[in-house]
Amino acid sequence: MVYICTIMDRKTFLRTSVLGGAALVSAGHSHSEPTLEKPTLGHEHLPNENPRVMNNMVLHRAATRGHADHGWLNARHTFSFANYYDPERMHFGVLRVLNDDTIAAGKGFGTHPHDNMEIVTIPLAGTVAHKDSMGNAGTINAGEVQVMSAGTGITHSEFNHRQDAELRLLQIWMFPRQRNVSPRYAQMPLEHEAGANAFAQILSPSPDDAGVWVHQDAWFHMGRFDGAHRTSYTLKRKGNGVYAFLIEGSAIINGQAMERRDGLGVWDVDTITIETGEQGAHILLMDVPMELN
Repeated sequence: MVYICTIMDRKTFLRTSVLGGAALVSAGHSHSEPTLEKPTLGHEHLPNENPRVMNNMVLHRAATRGHADHGWLNARHTFSFANYYDPERMHFGVLRVLNDDTIAAGKGFGTHPHDNMEIVTIPLAGTVAHKDSMGNAGTINAGEVQVMSAGTGITHSEFNHRQDAELRLLQIWMFPRQRNVSPRYAQMPLEHEAGANAFAQILSPSPDDAGVWVHQDAWFHMGRFDGAHRTSYTLKRKGNGVYAFLIEGSAIINGQAMERRDGLGVWDVDTITIETGEQGAHILLMDVPMELN
């Protein structure tokens, strides 16, 4: 049973962990130059303090995330990724990657491979232009969610579709429940806008449930709150934990005060309580298995 994080040497991390078995990297090209460059490996972008681990919680302050500024890409990494490596911040259960990216107009990631990873993209502002080896080509706008099951292997590219504005997005990777599934793609509008001051489900393990679905016993919920509210969230599965990411605003979650872009992982609980601040909050809850298969 593996909880929270795995102590892993950097060589193993680079070989097996960064890309779900393949090699990903950022290449700041325009749409007309969808090529891929190898990353420069190094130990830069380390956080300025260790995560705060409590009895059944781990707190990741926004300022302690890994940071890489490539000019065209300004990326913040909650967990070890690319040039950012910290053996104490490898993953939270099956949640492997939580990247907070800002991409310059017309720039993006050239064609690159993935395998055996569930990949979720949530644009926060702007539009993603996507193309993949399954034949999918189109755009994903703020207010939508996209999911890919990389499975036996895919290639894809992602660019900022706009030539006059930045793209801001969250990209989230989870280890799958089952390896070597057939690759698949889906996207859909988020429904949380229709229900202010409450959480709405945007992802689950079932194609018959609300939101997109993945090959993992995970549920994601997103909520926008317009002021001070108190609510709770009940975990969906025994053995799961929940990682709360505060996209905007402020909140107190299970007694822990949080600000914009802070993250809090909680496990060995059935329910968590959320109290949003006077100015409101935008929160993503990721309910994920704590045991790696």
